[in-house]
Amino acid sequence: MSFEPGRLVLHRDTHRGRIAFVHPGRVVSDDERGLLLWVARGSTIAVETTLDGRFARDLPSFLDWATVAKAPRIATWRGPGVLRLFPPGANHSVWWFRDDQGDFTNWYVNLEESAIRWDDGEVAGIDVIDQDLDVVAYPDRTWRWKDEDEFAERLAAPEHYWVRDEAEVWAEGRRVIKKIEAGEFPFDGTWTDFRPDPAWTAPAELPAGWDRPVEART
Repeated sequence: MSFEPGRLVLHRDTHRGRIAFVHPGRVVSDDERGLLLWVARGSTIAVETTLDGRFARDLPSFLDWATVAKAPRIATWRGPGVLRLFPPGANHSVWWFRDDQGDFTNWYVNLEESAIRWDDGEVAGIDVIDQDLDVVAYPDRTWRWKDEDEFAERLAAPEHYWVRDEAEVWAEGRRVIKKIEAGEFPFDGTWTDFRPDPAWTAPAELPAGWDRPVEART
């Protein structure tokens, strides 16, 4: 299954069959390097909150979040536009962060179970499972881990958490770090000067079917 450039597809983060967020993105390219999406500032998104509108980090602990009733609510992507690459079969994605002027600042490596594609005709997308631990990388090839404490806290509650193999998450991060330090693709300057098609306006609403059931994993 491949997606045509310019098509709007949905990047959905999922947890135990729930939808944690939905971000609509335009397909920049879809080839042997992976699926590259552009998420524009001002895009209408959906994000999971408690029924009174709080986010996970608004609650005292992960257990509080895991055991409270939640539902997706409509919101707006307020940060600068961001490129996201989903390499084929990889358990991570790479995001190109930018400043308010649209200039590249750094990469963000989101460790996650690899993207599962789906296409319902009128609406299509990818479902991933965020594993919380991340790597931030800079143009000078320096890097740092991010959210180690959050990862450890959640691992301590396996009855509620979705990560099955802690060691493999760390290993995937280390594999990516080797590429960062070596300046290998995609950390070689590719797409750091990207500018989106001016016709790609931010979606004002999510397409019907954005909340379809999470794609099953084998």
